[in-house]
Amino acid sequence: MSMPAEFHEIAKRVNNWGRWGSDDEIGTLNLITDEVVREAAATVRTGRRVPLALPLKEDGVQTGMIPGRVNPLHAMVQINQELFGPGTVACSDDAVTMGLQAATHWDALTHVSHSGKIYNGRPATTVTAHGGAEFSGIDKPRHIVSRGILLDVARALGKDRLDGGHTVTPEDLEAAEELAGTKVRAGDIVLVRTGQMQVYLAGDKHAYAFPSPGLSVRTPEWFHARDVAAVANDTLTFEIFPPEIEDLWLPVHALDLVEMGMLQGQNWNLEELSTACGELSRHTFLLSAMPEPFVGATGTPVAPVAIL
Repeated sequence: MSMPAEFHEIAKRVNNWGRWGSDDEIGTLNLITDEVVREAAATVRTGRRVPLALPLKEDGVQTGMIPGRVNPLHAMVQINQELFGPGTVACSDDAVTMGLQAATHWDALTHVSHSGKIYNGRPATTVTAHGGAEFSGIDKPRHIVSRGILLDVARALGKDRLDGGHTVTPEDLEAAEELAGTKVRAGDIVLVRTGQMQVYLAGDKHAYAFPSPGLSVRTPEWFHARDVAAVANDTLTFEIFPPEIEDLWLPVHALDLVEMGMLQGQNWNLEELSTACGELSRHTFLLSAMPEPFVGATGTPVAPVAIL
């Protein structure tokens, strides 16, 4: 099934191909300038640190719905082994097998393609079985630190958690922006809270996955107009699931990653952050969300920290 005309019309309006040159591989992360980071550092007032990552464990968020995306399988490869002879210091080592998008993660710009293209108009065939992503792999953004802003959509709509079928619209984002008492600005990393993470934390990962609230196909234009650097949320699929347009799967992924060149993050635990922002009556902070530099990978685990 080809993408509908509605999708292509939005794609034209948010397209950033060539904006930072034909060789660009990091897209909207170019908007995180030195000045943006200096201003982000100035948001730190208390030094309170809030971790946003889920624990990496075998009984994680993955249910088997996505082939190959396995929860972390942890194994000990040596236990108290005296490598240099009897009586020497003993070592213990670990190994892990996991899907790089299994838990709290960033999607690289190459995570999806459409119409045979990835970001900046490159062929989707530049992602290969042996080499991974030749361009725009997750190793290309070497640092992701900026001002973070929590758009607590659930709280803004007077709820602790959005219903599973709720589509987060630009109007919802503006309501959350009003609750935050500040405007999203160029170079920000926006964290959208739906409250869906509560379902997983309560022990029901199947209900966490489906049905799930998420971002509408209308939201990429909102982020594009504000020059947002990256967006993450507290759901498995990022966008509304099942999709708002019948049989149009992952259109927000395609618009954000392919057309706009904007990183997406999923499975971020925003519950403690929501509480902290409410207690401090502010929703902006310094956000450190460094990607693990897997060369050629289309995603990476991340352990983000908000510093208030």
